[in-house]
Amino acid sequence: MLRAEPLCKIQLLMLASEAQDAALALARFGVFNPAPCALESLGESPAVAYREAWLEAEARLSKLLEQCGDTGPLSIPADAEAPALADLQELNHWLKEVWVSCLACHDSEAQIEDARNHLVALEETLAKLERLNVDLAHLLRADSLLAVSIGSLPVAGLKRVTEALAMTGHLVSRFDQVGEQVFAVIAGPRTRQDEARGVLAQAGWRELPVPDELRTHPQAARTWMEEERTRLNMQSGAACQIMDGLRDRFGPRLHEARLRLALARPLAEAALAGVRGKGGLAALSGWVPKRQLYALRDTLDGHFHGRFWLDVREPTAGEIAEVPSLVRYPGWLKPFVPLVKSYGIPRYGEFDPALPFAFTYLLLFGAMFGDIGHGAVILLLSAALTRRLGRMAWVGMAAGAASMLFGLFYGSIFGYETLIEPLWLSPLHDPIRALTIAVSFGVGFIVFTLLVNARNKFIAGQVGEALFDSTGLAGLVFYLGAVGSVVSLAGAADLAQPAGVLAGIGIVTIAAFKWVEAKAALGERILVTAIETLETGINLFANTLSFMRVAAFSLNHVALALAIFTLANGLGTAGHWLTIVLGNIVIIVLEGGIVAIQALRLMYYEGFSRFISGDGTEFVPLRLSSQQARV
Repeated sequence: MLRAEPLCKIQLLMLASEAQDAALALARFGVFNPAPCALESLGESPAVAYREAWLEAEARLSKLLEQCGDTGPLSIPADAEAPALADLQELNHWLKEVWVSCLACHDSEAQIEDARNHLVALEETLAKLERLNVDLAHLLRADSLLAVSIGSLPVAGLKRVTEALAMTGHLVSRFDQVGEQVFAVIAGPRTRQDEARGVLAQAGWRELPVPDELRTHPQAARTWMEEERTRLNMQSGAACQIMDGLRDRFGPRLHEARLRLALARPLAEAALAGVRGKGGLAALSGWVPKRQLYALRDTLDGHFHGRFWLDVREPTAGEIAEVPSLVRYPGWLKPFVPLVKSYGIPRYGEFDPALPFAFTYLLLFGAMFGDIGHGAVILLLSAALTRRLGRMAWVGMAAGAASMLFGLFYGSIFGYETLIEPLWLSPLHDPIRALTIAVSFGVGFIVFTLLVNARNKFIAGQVGEALFDSTGLAGLVFYLGAVGSVVSLAGAADLAQPAGVLAGIGIVTIAAFKWVEAKAALGERILVTAIETLETGINLFANTLSFMRVAAFSLNHVALALAIFTLANGLGTAGHWLTIVLGNIVIIVLEGGIVAIQALRLMYYEGFSRFISGDGTEFVPLRLSSQQARV
């Protein structure tokens, strides 16, 4: 089984002036997970200023690269050294100056773009006004006795509005029509303008605002717009030349800045966990795989030639919850790991369920969704969407293959149960057997989880819980006895007496343990013991029955197919096959999604909840760049 690698905690003491080189060496080493330094004698934080300078420089560099473009792939030389704090601050100052230069050019481009957008809006308005062929400056004079409005209204109301406005002394002159909207000029005495506004408001009149740039003759406005567009193009060309010059001027040094910031990243990230120091000394603390300690010493000796002090120790019982978990998974198993970690990360030393999860999840999915045709569709779709789904495509293909395998066992192809003979059983014709097998699997699964939990508790030093708790060996003894009693009642085997003894021993042991653990008054202790002991039996019984859904969904799969066939048989040839195709699509999408969720639920709540705390810490080593893969 997979298990977390044994880790050791190291305290690395070095000269403060070499802290960045030490962090870089540890990042190149690849398996150093920073942790808070516990040396109380070192009360200073020498890397805080380094991290602040790195963050500012990294933010400015990202903005510059957005403007200037990528500088190409970054290759980090093996002998490159990390920049000191003074070098990093100097680089940050230079990036600030470059950003100011680029910002001015960027603002100029933004202003040009805004002006172009304004011209586009003016163009749309001018296209409506050109048919007037009058000088709008004279037409729309504010000091004129004649009030003039330009706008549009529905063509259906034009005649009615014209007649109503005539009574107020206003004239309506139509000059254009777009669809069901008529554009018109309305002129009349300014003294009766309010009356005209009331009529127009009821008619759905939309005023057409005329910008100051267009308050002239339309031909003059058109000429001005062409000149303005030419001027903006010239300005844009000049701005582009300036930007190209900035790219040529600063591009090589920006690439160098990327390299230096990548080399500075390890100490900046280690500072987040905590780098302690005092005077001319600095200390880095973290976790390293035990089997690589000798390689780490050789690496540090090669860089610092004895100018360091390395303290190594095993994790204590009190800090087990803080130790990161490093598990190396084979490539085929890695796609299933995110599904496990979505529930929670196992603590250091806890059983890692990735391997049994992969097999059990596929087994449950195939058992609940067993069909050769439907499984083949899932497999082919997952393979076709590999680029989009990434590693998760492998989960889909494996689930489709499991569905095809159980479809062969059940004798089902696209819901047809009579095309081939089942190799094992048909849920439709033998539902009791299917239910019995599902519950039997659930019993085996719960026994496995109880054993794993007892193992986890024992390794964590909680021997009492491992032996006597309801989720430990005592719970396992009770559960096996209870299952044996049920088997005897069902007449499958004569296990009544030994099973009853086992169940009695288990439940009494659990009750005694709960009694000792419940440190309270007599009445409260009795109540707590009774409730928690009763809860043990109820939970185990309910968890076992949860696995009946495996058989239930296999039956539901057949029932949905039968319903589709019944509906299709009442239709003509075209309708028959259309219903069959659409029905199978619904089964694949709807039931396939539900089964995938139900299989995941069984793994989470009937399995992981018994033996995974879920509050572990993932091993995250120092890295040279954000693109470097995690261990």
